[in-house]
Amino acid sequence: MHAIKTISSREVYRNPWTRVREDVIERANGQRGIYGVIDKDPACIVIPLDRTSEGDFVYLVEQFRYTVGGRYLELPQGGWELADAVPEEMARGELREETGLIAARMTYLATQQIAYGVMNQKHHVFLAEGLSQGETDRDPEETDLEVHRVSVADFEAKVLDGTIVDNCSIAAWCVYKLWRERTSG
Repeated sequence: MHAIKTISSREVYRNPWTRVREDVIERANGQRGIYGVIDKDPACIVIPLDRTSEGDFVYLVEQFRYTVGGRYLELPQGGWELADAVPEEMARGELREETGLIAARMTYLATQQIAYGVMNQKHHVFLAEGLSQGETDRDPEETDLEVHRVSVADFEAKVLDGTIVDNCSIAAWCVYKLWRERTSG
């Protein structure tokens, strides 16, 4: 049973990446209102984990994020603007595109919703292991992208000290940690 019923819906904006609609809604108590919704095609986020005799490392990307006006560290992520993209193929493609890394093994961990208070977008979480270096193939807005290989301890410290603020990266890491705890014991 839905607590909110859609009375009408109209698209107010569209570009190749995003659709915005405005819905007239009726709440369970009979009051009407307006709800703005951003619809986006599914995306993926990849945890590129490099386990070595020196320790565990993760690859991060750093890039300028226009919406918040700054450079930020995050896990490789993105989408193909296709509703029916195969999640693992998209994850492999985004990893290679942004970092040049090729994964021998990809493990699906979860599907999450990004900011579901305003946006309808699935985010498929993958663990990438057995990494080898290839060539990047970056989008025009990724020309300033830098790749950083950091220890897991450094990554986690950056989450705790507020250096890494991307909620999708933090949520994906949480899923990985819970998955690893349950599968390694």
